[in-house]
Amino acid sequence: MSFFCNFNSDRCPGPINGNPLNGLCDKVCVEVKKVFDACMMQTQQTGIVLDITNLTPASPTYPLTFVSANSTTSEGVISSLIIDPLADRENNARVRANVTIPVSVAYTDANNVEGVATSSVTISEDVILNVPTPSIMPYKVEAVVSLVSTEGSYTGTNQFTINACVTIILKIVMDVELLIPSYGYASIPPCQEYTQEVCAGFFELPIYPQ
Repeated sequence: MSFFCNFNSDRCPGPINGNPLNGLCDKVCVEVKKVFDACMMQTQQTGIVLDITNLTPASPTYPLTFVSANSTTSEGVISSLIIDPLADRENNARVRANVTIPVSVAYTDANNVEGVATSSVTISEDVILNVPTPSIMPYKVEAVVSLVSTEGSYTGTNQFTINACVTIILKIVMDVELLIPSYGYASIPPCQEYTQEVCAGFFELPIYPQ
């Protein structure tokens, strides 16, 4: 079993039943990444040019046919970051950055052999976010990303041009030591091992026919 698999305990994560103050026992200091502000951009990008590398298997038979493209990680790479405080809006700043999304591309070659390759897509962001007041600990700008595409064509040597659905979440974060109310340590249930129960039904048979 697990926290959410038939484990009934008031000392495990889950919905609160009754008075939420019941069981609070102390204040604990935890080291976490605090999000001061965040915003999400979702858009359909057209005409994205993908220059592919690391083709597997190597030396395909050209031309290639596009199948799909997907981001390979949820963490975007931020570059060319510029943060300009806004004089007329307290604790707000104009945040400009390029967000690069690593991408895996699936294709078939002229012999209908399936292959995969790597590429990346860079999106420019220009947004307004709330930033913390000056402190010893610095804040950071992070990006959570997602890209998916099923539309594309082969437009050059090891090059596809695609249309893609892109999501980018920009966040202002800082590693902090945060004081929070606590119910104490969680009770950890034993694991329920996965089995295919290959003998289920067989052991229930009678030894001899009825």
